[in-house]
Amino acid sequence: MKILALDTATQNCSVALWIDGQVTVRELLLERGHAERLLPMIDELLGASSVALGALAAIAFGRGPGAFTGLRLAASVAQGLAYGARLPVVPVSDLQALAERVLAERETTRRVIACTDARLGEVYWACFERSAAGHAAAVTAERVSRPEAVRLPNAWTSRGSDLIGAGSGFKEYPALRSVPGASLGTIQDGLFPRAREVASLAAAEVAAGRVVAPEEALPVYLRDDVAHPSPERSLN
Repeated sequence: MKILALDTATQNCSVALWIDGQVTVRELLLERGHAERLLPMIDELLGASSVALGALAAIAFGRGPGAFTGLRLAASVAQGLAYGARLPVVPVSDLQALAERVLAERETTRRVIACTDARLGEVYWACFERSAAGHAAAVTAERVSRPEAVRLPNAWTSRGSDLIGAGSGFKEYPALRSVPGASLGTIQDGLFPRAREVASLAAAEVAAGRVVAPEEALPVYLRDDVAHPSPERSLN
């Protein structure tokens, strides 16, 4: 199975090529300019791996939540490539991809609260647990809220190192390090979602037949008003 994945929801502009479990990636940390870099990165990655678009099983992308312009870019590029090559698309949650990264890097961790900076004094967040297959499975809905409104599921108890907090929300809002009812074993506030984990999660979706047509591949913003993003959130 071959899957191309891309993510531009944050400063981390990344693409990944999944080939039967082996992943090749290209990544750049950018404050802006994602639109100018993304397609050349995809072309370079596919060329270096000698893989044509038509040989792919699907195209996956980080569908958010995240920066308005970045989500729109990822969705439009995924749609355009998929239309041209007649491929299905797999939208993947960026919060889930962030949690997946933590679980992949920390084999003993079972629970992750993924929390990213949403600007405007808010955070995007959700809680995830390691599934029987080893992937990040959501145990709460994705939300956008003030930091003080972040809560753990009632079924979760303080487990020390068993519970990890990850994402830029913890860096921007230090008070989140003491989420009510939680004893976070570790905070990884420098982590971003990546195309590598988008590809890993998408592979399971493709195998299960959970794919969509290109026109159904839409961003998830969470906020109702995304028509006028502030200049500081622009990624291109």
